[in-house]
Amino acid sequence: MTPAAVGLRCPEHSGKPQGVQKVTAAATRATTGIGSRRPNAVTLALIGINVLVYLAELAAGGNVNGTGNWIYNHGVLFANGTYSHGQVITGPINASIPAGLPAAGVHHGEWWRLMTAAFLHYGPLHLALNMFSLYFAGSILEQVIGRWRYLLLYLVSGIAGSAGALYHTPNSATAGASGAIFGVLGGLLVLERRGNIATGGQVLGLIVLNLIFTFAVPGVSIGGHVGGLVAGVLLMLAFARFRRSWQLSVASAAAVAAAAIFVAASAV
Repeated sequence: MTPAAVGLRCPEHSGKPQGVQKVTAAATRATTGIGSRRPNAVTLALIGINVLVYLAELAAGGNVNGTGNWIYNHGVLFANGTYSHGQVITGPINASIPAGLPAAGVHHGEWWRLMTAAFLHYGPLHLALNMFSLYFAGSILEQVIGRWRYLLLYLVSGIAGSAGALYHTPNSATAGASGAIFGVLGGLLVLERRGNIATGGQVLGLIVLNLIFTFAVPGVSIGGHVGGLVAGVLLMLAFARFRRSWQLSVASAAAVAAAAIFVAASAV
């Protein structure tokens, strides 16, 4: 969720040439009850929104890192802080806000930051790497589980990633889609373990590599990545279990989102 993106390599599935379109309809129906030939419209829309938000930040007077503008100041994730000279200033939960400055952050009721932070990025490289990963991982998952389940998983994983970041580093200003992308990878991991996609264990390997990177590199949001991953795994298990009931699928997403918000509330 901070300026470190989720890496993604194009896998060679056990020596067999496969790709987004090669997930079989039978395996897909076993998981979701729908066919596999679906366009990746939601993935492309999410990428477009992320890019448009970054361009809007630049148009609003922000610098190339995506900071120093109204959109960033009112959308980035942190628990307690204020604004001064057009910049966000964060501090500990128990820190008092100086007289004359507005209070800001989730601690002061700005809960929308749990969602908006997932659409902000620290510069073009951060944005490009995350969108590259989202395109490949998201396109596969969207076509396997369908548009609306995929969108639910992505958004709830984004919230869970923000909750994890807030719990682990409440004093940091956190932004990025990588929590949601880790949720997508978590969903693919469940499908891989269930045998619904033939990836030869490469999703698991990719997640392990990215977790090593997450814990080894300073400044990477550990809570954001782990929170998104856990939410993605839980939701994909629920979607597979309740594949013939959209009501139970939606209820499962609501339950995971509520649990994430509870975690965030415990941090502030």
